Amino acid sequence: MSEWIFYAFAAIAVAGALGMVLNVRNIVAGALSLTATMVSLGGVYVLLEAYLIGVLQILVYAGAIVVVFLFVVMLLNLREDGFASGRQWVTKAIAAALGLAAAVGLVGLLPLHFPEAAALPEGFGGYRSLATLLFTDYVLAFEVSSLLLLSAMVGAVILARRSSE
Repeated sequence: MSEWIFYAFAAIAVAGALGMVLNVRNIVAGALSLTATMVSLGGVYVLLEAYLIGVLQILVYAGAIVVVFLFVVMLLNLREDGFASGRQWVTKAIAAALGLAAAVGLVGLLPLHFPEAAALPEGFGGYRSLATLLFTDYVLAFEVSSLLLLSAMVGAVILARRSSE
């Protein structure tokens, strides 16, 4: 039963990703497709018994990050992109070709029979193991990503101030 739920979440994630790529003209629809992808990935984490990661995926990525995207879009008044209409089909064709190549490559990597899953370590996906990994092994990546998000917010504020003047 859980395999079918996993495949349903995976299909929603792929459909959301395709919706995000194919909605280059409407940024808000693309952001909502990204939300569907993030929520389905949170469901996959919950199926893997990483409940904290699943909740954080939905709260942080599907909630906060997408809201920041939409806030920036509304702040900068980017309802439509600046691409000429002739470039739309090129972008979609390249995205479709890359997606098809990635799908074929991933299907080729799949074994015919999956091995039995190993037992999860104690505390897998919990707050203690997550905090230990974040503040020991991945502290540099954690801090770099926080600086990247801060610089993106400062850049958005600067761009918004220039457009209103």
